[in-house]
Amino acid sequence: MTPKIQVTKRPVMSLRAKATILFLFDGEKAPRALAQSDLRQVAGVLERRQFKAAPGSTVVLETGSGRSLRTLVIAGLGKANEVDVECAHLAAAAAIRVAQGLKASTIAAELPLAGMEQAMVEGYLAGLYRFDRYLSDKQAKAFHPAKLVLATEAGAAAKRAAARAEIVADSMNVARDLVNEVPRELQPVSYVKEIRSLFRGSGVSVKVFDQKQLRSMRMHSLLQVGVGSVVPPRVVHLVYKPQRKRAKRVALVGKGVTFDAGGYNLKGTGNIETMKCDMAGSAAVVGAMLAVARLGLKVEVHGVVGLVENLVSGKAYKPGDVLHTRRGKTVEVNNTDAEGRLVLADLLDYASTVIKPSAMIDLATLTGACVVALGTMASAAMSNDDELRGELVEAAARAGEKLWPMPLYKEYKEQLKSSIADMKNTGSRWGGSITAGLFLQEFVGEGIPWVHMDIAGPAFAEKPHPFWGVGGTGAGVATLVEYLSAL
Repeated sequence: MTPKIQVTKRPVMSLRAKATILFLFDGEKAPRALAQSDLRQVAGVLERRQFKAAPGSTVVLETGSGRSLRTLVIAGLGKANEVDVECAHLAAAAAIRVAQGLKASTIAAELPLAGMEQAMVEGYLAGLYRFDRYLSDKQAKAFHPAKLVLATEAGAAAKRAAARAEIVADSMNVARDLVNEVPRELQPVSYVKEIRSLFRGSGVSVKVFDQKQLRSMRMHSLLQVGVGSVVPPRVVHLVYKPQRKRAKRVALVGKGVTFDAGGYNLKGTGNIETMKCDMAGSAAVVGAMLAVARLGLKVEVHGVVGLVENLVSGKAYKPGDVLHTRRGKTVEVNNTDAEGRLVLADLLDYASTVIKPSAMIDLATLTGACVVALGTMASAAMSNDDELRGELVEAAARAGEKLWPMPLYKEYKEQLKSSIADMKNTGSRWGGSITAGLFLQEFVGEGIPWVHMDIAGPAFAEKPHPFWGVGGTGAGVATLVEYLSAL
């Protein structure tokens, strides 16, 4: 539940609130926003507690007395010359999470960074997020503040930034909800129902293709991935068109494996428990499309998501099978746990031939190899077009997300050769994220600039993070919105 947001030019310490959020740069003794009478007291407390103003660090203290008593949440921003969007996200999210824990119904907060008002508000709203719908103890559920008052001298510019930040954060939180939902409740058919509900009245058209239609569309590879489940696959095509026709048409393609057991290459304990997150690519596309519509962007955007469950049964596809893709290429399956690329293969060909985009971006929790290479904080960007990849990497930096360019060395395609089909679905363990990208490239239409974003690392936080919290993170949403906004 998003609190009511107000923006004011009044000094933050003049606002009546249950908790007041202030910020401190590394090397400062006390927050600049404090009244002169409070500076010495607060500086003394911070010194005694040995508070270090690193991004995401927080401390709670009280100042004043009687009617002037204030509960302060002070958050670190790091060194003033090193503050970026990520620092702003971390600090704001960590601070408001503490204020939320104090059950502050009204929160007054600074927007201390000129030009980063949007990032700060995104941090505040992302920090308030909790997925607690299955908690039976009401006391354990997250407290939702009713009002957030933002103090800044930026005036109208800050109001515009806050309004945009609310849209971006809401869209990220929708993606987080989808990723965090339990797999029994979010499977291909129920996911479609949720998508219809989310886009009702948005101006985005929703086309849904069922099993019969997918057969006629020759999406045999996608269908085979889902054949082991009693819940049939679905493909959803979302369409946003601006009021004025634009030359740019962008396709966003998302992997939506609502649960990945690995098929007959079954995942073991320690790997399977969080596999409800294997649809995070589709969640990012859904979240981004919601933001695109609410922001009224000037570019035509299509979102295509393939929704399947990769399970084990007597009907499930097997290692050694040969699958026929929509593009006509045949694929020897040597690992049923490399299913995401088999889903995306048909989606990329559909987007290439039906949508005919001027640019195409796919997002997927595709490879563990990418996590080995870049860790849990960064996504990889592989592309057939250096200019598009560069634009997306720059958009990620502006959005506060880590996106690192990786190559598509053509020599590695040798690993995908098959003796009985046009290609195999996996290569060796070495360079596994690159061979996955090379596989996908085979299904991108000629002449279409394309970027593959492997979000396997940051899509799901297994440990609490100052900005992301725990669970689904909404990885990719902010980057896509930033990129599309610049077109």
